[in-house]
Amino acid sequence: MALVIAGDRSETGKTTITLALLAYLKQRGFSVQSFKVGPDYIDPMFHHYITARPCRNLDPLLTSEKYIQECFARHAAEAEFALVEGVMGLFDGVSNKTFYPESEARLQLKTDFASTAHVARLLNLPVVLVIDCSRLSGSVAAIASGYSSLDPTINLAGVVLNRVGSARHRELLLEALEPLQLPVLGVLRRQDNITIPNRHLGLIPTAELPNLKELLDKLACIAAECFDWQRLLPLLRIGTLPKLPQTEEEELQKKGDTIRIAIARDAAFNFYYQDNLDALESLGAELIFWSPLTDTHLPENVQGLYFGGGFPEIFAAELSNNIAARSAVHSAIQAGMPTYAECGGLMYLCEKLVDFQGQVHAMTGILPTTAVMSDRLILGYRQATALQNTPLLLSGTTIWGHEFHRSHLTKSPPNPLYQTWGLAKQNSPIGEGWQLYQLHASYIHLHWGARLEIPARFLQHCADFHTSSKNHSMIN
Repeated sequence: MALVIAGDRSETGKTTITLALLAYLKQRGFSVQSFKVGPDYIDPMFHHYITARPCRNLDPLLTSEKYIQECFARHAAEAEFALVEGVMGLFDGVSNKTFYPESEARLQLKTDFASTAHVARLLNLPVVLVIDCSRLSGSVAAIASGYSSLDPTINLAGVVLNRVGSARHRELLLEALEPLQLPVLGVLRRQDNITIPNRHLGLIPTAELPNLKELLDKLACIAAECFDWQRLLPLLRIGTLPKLPQTEEEELQKKGDTIRIAIARDAAFNFYYQDNLDALESLGAELIFWSPLTDTHLPENVQGLYFGGGFPEIFAAELSNNIAARSAVHSAIQAGMPTYAECGGLMYLCEKLVDFQGQVHAMTGILPTTAVMSDRLILGYRQATALQNTPLLLSGTTIWGHEFHRSHLTKSPPNPLYQTWGLAKQNSPIGEGWQLYQLHASYIHLHWGARLEIPARFLQHCADFHTSSKNHSMIN
């Protein structure tokens, strides 16, 4: 078995509860595999920091229901305990009308597709509900009762009471819950001295928090005292899961020369789904990590570039000052090296980046536009159809992705890469993304887990570039 940590709403403290549970288990020497519902990149960084295992995202919208089940079974089987951190409130999702035609009357209308509840049902896992008690007492029973009865297919194993103010407050909460006979698996007092700092896109990533270990040690101590481990441990322990056979794509053998892909990974670029990196490796790529912040040249003998998202706006001065790296990237892309860039990577490939203070920083200059930071948050799932062939997609291919940024570009691409819609498709489609040379650059984040033809196409383009480069060298 494993356990899903859900919230009664956003900002209820489920991330703190999850980190406390993970820290306690890891301190005691257990192997723990964590998962995160939804498209988030930053919470999984904290999971990985604690468990020393890559956290896996479970998002049926970006991937598929089948992929969620396969991903969970494959990775949970490698650990003693497993924990799934939810997203938003337990039932907060989207309507399945988005994905299924209305003519299919056999489908029951649900509005929690891609929610924590949806993932819990797919994996048949019990749920622990975290309730923020800072502004309620007796009403906690109404909340708990509603969540436990709304969907009988959800196995609510108990509740965790968070941000409890005093001993008297705790007593009132427990008295109110007693008639429900719903297990209280933890009671955490308000911890004003334990906070994880955040900024414009959420929590500050682990690489920028020098005192993170001390904070997590405190959370582990709190977890030891505040949770009912006698009840929790059996819920968290994996047991025996069937070993899944490898997929056809995973069994592909390397053919010809190894394709070396340079992955930009440092404090400025660190938004990567581990499953994307695994997909490249399973298809025969060798991943070479490098830093646009500190390295003065690209890794040797690479045939492709991958720039993930991150916070280039925070490190814009350092990126700009590394002229050698900017020049190397510009030359490689201009020479036709297949390149994939999303969000922060897109911003790095612009001519300039204007930060929150209005300071202008030179970037690589491949894209004839400027990225400008603003207070406006652009957030949500996107359905996108490729309008032209790229190193990743054939024209006409439709994919689901996710946007999450506070910047915009001063110029739109003359020939957009994508035609995109939001979930409701109520507005006109938008032209988005750039395709030039062998570059595929967009604000849209993609998860390749259920679409291995995407990284396979990218690697084929890298192999073709490698062959043409070798032939060119021989001719000259």
